[in-house]
Amino acid sequence: MKKIVIFLLISVATTAAYAETRYITDRLEITMRSGESNQHKILRMLSSGTQLELIQTNTDSGYSQVRLKNGSQGWVITRYLEQQRSARERLAANEKQLARIKSENRVLNDKFSELTRKHSALNNKTNKLSADNEKQSKEFARVRSISSNALTLDSENTSLREQTRQLERAHQALQLENGSLKDRSDRDWFIVGSGVILLGMMIGLIIPKIRWRKKSDWSSL
Repeated sequence: MKKIVIFLLISVATTAAYAETRYITDRLEITMRSGESNQHKILRMLSSGTQLELIQTNTDSGYSQVRLKNGSQGWVITRYLEQQRSARERLAANEKQLARIKSENRVLNDKFSELTRKHSALNNKTNKLSADNEKQSKEFARVRSISSNALTLDSENTSLREQTRQLERAHQALQLENGSLKDRSDRDWFIVGSGVILLGMMIGLIIPKIRWRKKSDWSSL
């Protein structure tokens, strides 16, 4: 009895270690029987694409023992088993994946378009800021130049105001001196005129006497 139990445990372990995943081929339906021949009872019909767990394969009978997901077991014809899903299921899965990829691609394209638009807007803004910065730099340089010129002009204006004040003082001094010279000239002319008048009066008094004396001398002769 103990040997039978050990044998069963070894068989189960071997069967579990040997188990592989298989799929029903593209045939519409196949039968899962209770044994390895057409004479055994049909347990159920398996549709194409049904996932099975391969327990063992008998190459002599051409049948393989399989287990369904619900745990039920049976025998199916080995040639109807494939190591991958049926072409129809793979096609459907590929189409689904393709649709998903296309959808993701559309989303990525939309994001790319949006990023491109934002990038273009940022470039335009950057160019505008660069142009404004250049304009402001030129304006600052112009204002700085004007400020420098204004300081120079203010210094020159201060110097000119000082020179103007000096010229005004000199002009006032000349006016005073001119007035003084004019007064002196008037006095000189007055003195000269007075002298001329006085001299004339003296000549007027002297000349008659000189003429009289000459007549007296002539008459005595």
